[in-house]
Amino acid sequence: MQDDNRKMKVKKGSLVVLVGLENDHDDDVKKFVIPISYIHHPLFSKLLDRARELYGYNTDGPLRLPCSADTFTDLRWRIEKECGCLQNHHHLGHYHYHALPFHTS
Repeated sequence: MQDDNRKMKVKKGSLVVLVGLENDHDDDVKKFVIPISYIHHPLFSKLLDRARELYGYNTDGPLRLPCSADTFTDLRWRIEKECGCLQNHHHLGHYHYHALPFHTS
């Protein structure tokens, strides 16, 4: 990923994250814009915990998440699927936990 000083406009209620494994080259790191509501999902929380273990709390820029872009895309799909089901069934705030492999090497 090139050093780009331009600020990305992100709509209110969204968050920019960088996704890639520790040994990925900068070109292999992908940028995603996600809803802030993901933070409350158990799968995303697990990924945040892993990021904290690897990178700490302080960051100068977007949050870096330690997983492949494919794994993160799957995580997004699972969260969206569950959130869609939750809204249709009026079980807001209740999530079904499914294991998601996070590879760090």
